[in-house]
Amino acid sequence: MPAARGEPAARARLEPSDAGGLSADAALELLRTGEIAVEGRLVEASNATLFCAVSGGDARAHCVYKPVRGERPLWDFPDGTLAAREYAAYELSEQLGDGLVPPTVLRDGPFGVGMAQLWIDVDETVDMVGLVRAGDWRLRRVALFDAVINNADRKGGHLLPAPSGRVYAIDHGVTFHGDDKLRTVLWNWRGKRFDAAERALLDGLGAALDGPLGEKLDDLLTQSEIAALAARVDRLRDQGRFPQPSDDWPAIPWPPF
Repeated sequence: MPAARGEPAARARLEPSDAGGLSADAALELLRTGEIAVEGRLVEASNATLFCAVSGGDARAHCVYKPVRGERPLWDFPDGTLAAREYAAYELSEQLGDGLVPPTVLRDGPFGVGMAQLWIDVDETVDMVGLVRAGDWRLRRVALFDAVINNADRKGGHLLPAPSGRVYAIDHGVTFHGDDKLRTVLWNWRGKRFDAAERALLDGLGAALDGPLGEKLDDLLTQSEIAALAARVDRLRDQGRFPQPSDDWPAIPWPPF
C-alpha cells in the first residue's frame, strides 16, 4: 500500500522504545492477564482515570485504567459505554494497521470492568501547539481516523508525541455516535483530497465492517452506531475528501489543549 507523503511505507504497531521495551503482542498479553495495581489518579480527567502498574511473570509496565463505574454520565451518550468505545477505537485502529492507538483491552480490574491501555512515554520537548498548527504529516492519519470514528473530543492533549518520533492517539470515549459530532483541533486538511493510501484504507475498512471487524464491534457498539459507522466510511469514500466543519456542532473542543 502506498504511503502518504513523507510517511514511512510501514511501521510496527508499537515502538518498544515508547513503552518500556514491550512489543505490541507482549503488551496486549500483559494487559489481558497481568495484575493491575493502582498507583495514582490523573486528576485533570473528567472520568475516573487511574495510573497503574501491570505485572505478570517477568513483564511489567504501566497502564491507564478507566473503570466503567467511574464514568461520568453524559447527555448524548448512553451511560456505561465509554470504555467499550475506547476499545472499539483501538480495534478500528488495528484494522488500519499503523498503531495509532496504544494497545488496549477491556477487562476486570481493581474497581470492576474497564478499559486498560498501555502507558506511552511522552517526549516533553515537543511543542504540541506548534505541531498541530503546522499540520504535521503524522497527524493527518489521526484526522482521517477521527473522521471515521466520529470523534467528538479530539483535543491537543489527546495526542502523545513519543520518544521514537511517533504520535499516538488516546481518549476515545466519546466516539461512534450515530449523529455527526466531529469536534477536533485537526482541521488542517479540511476539504483536501485523500491520497491513494487513504483511499485504500477506507476501501479496506468498508470490506472489514462486513467481516471480522464488524463482528468485533457488534459486542461494543449498538447496531445503529455500526450502521452509522459504515455510512460514514461510504460517504468519505464517495466524497474522496477530508470533511469540513459542520455548522450544526462546535468544530473545536474546549479547551482545545
